[in-house]
Amino acid sequence: MTIPANGAHSDAGALQREAALMNLDKLIAARESVEMAPLSIEPAELLARYEALYSGAVSDVLREFCLLDQTLPNHLVPLRPEKTVAGFAFTVKSAPNTRITGELTFRTQMLEDMPRDSFVVWDTSNDADSTAWGGVMTATVMARGIRAAVIDGGIRDTNQILEKEFPVFYKYRSPNGSLGRCLISHYQQPIKLGSTFVRPGDVVLGDIDGVIVVPRAIAVEVLLRAEEILRNEKAIFGWVADGQTLDEITAKGGYF
Repeated sequence: MTIPANGAHSDAGALQREAALMNLDKLIAARESVEMAPLSIEPAELLARYEALYSGAVSDVLREFCLLDQTLPNHLVPLRPEKTVAGFAFTVKSAPNTRITGELTFRTQMLEDMPRDSFVVWDTSNDADSTAWGGVMTATVMARGIRAAVIDGGIRDTNQILEKEFPVFYKYRSPNGSLGRCLISHYQQPIKLGSTFVRPGDVVLGDIDGVIVVPRAIAVEVLLRAEEILRNEKAIFGWVADGQTLDEITAKGGYF
């Protein structure tokens, strides 16, 4: 293999040949594909109905689909724990970096590309020094109809965010800004937070217990089943309030 003068190995053609030899097509498709599957329920109605649920019920339904890794890391906490919010995933990836040139331009384009009803899901690559979200970002995205953000990293300008009543889930707070400390590398591509793969367009639900991701392809099925669970739970709570025994409740299909 010829080594170019800059010391780098070969070009994109060589990488493609290597991928062909290793038969990586299926893995690439599984990791990088983004399919905005059509929804049989109008998006605004779908999100409103998800917001009438709670994350625990959705998690139980995803377990029925054999999906046990859909909850984002439990170090992510809500700034407004009283709020339940749902939106469509808009993914962002950044990492610690001292480079500044081009960052503001790229961030501006990213904001322009955020569609209404997005739930921003931001992977900071374990950044522990800077903040990815603050007051200006909050005001900007609210004006564009963005519903919430989950930042696997830091936030700042907390009072400004609280004044806007914008739902944010975050890892830590710090006065440090992002310029000169981190760099956005890409957005609207699949990312992985903890054990959870998040793809653009997935349904994201956040509440006091955490943030859970529902693959878009099964979002309607999960919604309908979770609504059924809520109806069942209402009946169970009623049986408990009536003083029925555990055996009586279990015999009627109740659970605890």
